[in-house]
Amino acid sequence: MTSTETTGQDAPRYVRLKIELIAEITDEGALKAAALQQVAEDEYLDDEERAQSVDAIEVDPSGSLAHFIDPVALLGDVPGIELASATWESAQTEFDPDSEEWDEYTVDESAE
Repeated sequence: MTSTETTGQDAPRYVRLKIELIAEITDEGALKAAALQQVAEDEYLDDEERAQSVDAIEVDPSGSLAHFIDPVALLGDVPGIELASATWESAQTEFDPDSEEWDEYTVDESAE
């Protein structure tokens, strides 16, 4: 029995994806400048949203990074998928790459 037989051919099926990324900010000035440029060029932001975005960028570098997250780009080319909803947040976190707690998150750069 296939999944379409159990749910019905036309029944929508939703999947929640949870992805956690830890990024190291290596050049805060470059990130901030790029985020401010992105906000300035974003045709979909109204003046109030633009001002809030600039404030977030000025306060915290994690606010800068949030402007580069694009869930549509992540799923846009996947056949049979339509993005129904997306939310994300960015916040500073404690990270120790030598800690066993973080082993599953460490990227093996030699494999790239």
